[in-house]
Amino acid sequence: MTANDPPPNPTADNDWRDNGVRVIKSDQLDSNTAQTPGMSRAAAINAARVGAQKIWAGTVTIHPDAKTGAHHHGALESVIYVLRGRARMRWGEQLEFVAEAEPGDFIFVPPYVPHQEINASTDEPLECVLVRSDSEAVVVNLDIEPVEEPTTVHWVDPIHPQP
Repeated sequence: MTANDPPPNPTADNDWRDNGVRVIKSDQLDSNTAQTPGMSRAAAINAARVGAQKIWAGTVTIHPDAKTGAHHHGALESVIYVLRGRARMRWGEQLEFVAEAEPGDFIFVPPYVPHQEINASTDEPLECVLVRSDSEAVVVNLDIEPVEEPTTVHWVDPIHPQP
């Protein structure tokens, strides 16, 4: 189906009532998903819950002054949207790079990139929305000895030069 094709006839092949839009209430998230030490993930959208085939979405919470274990998400791309708190991301073979994000910022994590999420706040939780490019939650926890002093990286592209 392309954008120019007419929509399917709901009375012929689809039951839009039961197979259309789904609303997942905030108190109905499923914490029975792949976890990494130091954080709590909860699934909202996945294959099991809503029949999603190409996307996984949920929330992640990291307690004040806490950090996750190093991990990656296999071939999946991940997007993190910071709702509350201050996120410090470390990444690389020895978590040798670091950048920070605050509420309203997006973080992109490419496939197979070893990374670690850190709550940079000592007194408030870090709360984020997480979206991945497949309906299954892939988490590969890693045993990495991080460097002591990571290199700070600022996002730089042709439109947004380094601050």
